[in-house]
Amino acid sequence: MDITDWLAARNIHVTDSELIHQAFMHTSYAHEHKTKHDNERLEFMGDAVLQLWSSNAIFPLNLSEGEMTRLRSQLVCERALAIYGRELKLNDYLLLGAGEEKTGGRNKDAIIADMFEAFLGALFLDQGMEAVDVILDEVITPKITHPEFTGVFDYKTKLQEYVQADSRRTVHYELVSSSGPANAPEFVMNAVVDGLIMGTGTGNSKKQAEQNAAKNAFEKMAK
Repeated sequence: MDITDWLAARNIHVTDSELIHQAFMHTSYAHEHKTKHDNERLEFMGDAVLQLWSSNAIFPLNLSEGEMTRLRSQLVCERALAIYGRELKLNDYLLLGAGEEKTGGRNKDAIIADMFEAFLGALFLDQGMEAVDVILDEVITPKITHPEFTGVFDYKTKLQEYVQADSRRTVHYELVSSSGPANAPEFVMNAVVDGLIMGTGTGNSKKQAEQNAAKNAFEKMAK
């Protein structure tokens, strides 16, 4: 099944199929095939669409500004977007370079999250917000309407809030190491609280490594 067939099954009939396919074109694929049409520009557009959609969905909940900000950050963080992409099986449509494919790129959170944003950007440009709503209503709305959902957490925010309960305490993140080839990097980050290393995490992006370090620190400190 082609991605346009996948969309048609949801009663979304695209006009520019090339634009939709571009959303799944990772830079590694574009480089190998000597084309400039990767998904990075569409990712930029999709990020803005996602922020607007999620803000609009959260606003009626009558939460404070801080609560809305925290909920939105949980719903649109890298890990969350990767979860949505996998739930919809959109990573099946990824176009990857041979090297990225061999190193498991099809299942990397960072790549799936970027693809998901690019897909939303392409869909918005081709069909507008109504089509975007069909997709996001399928994967995000259940998380908003069921607060017991715990599959996605922005642990950096949770750790920051925990630490700031005592105004004298501070938290920051330090890069320990980075290794691996450009198409499969691995970063190691420390979460440092008041000068003490409280957590360590790894990830294929600095952002993901920081999240994992924050999770490690939060789980230790909140016991």
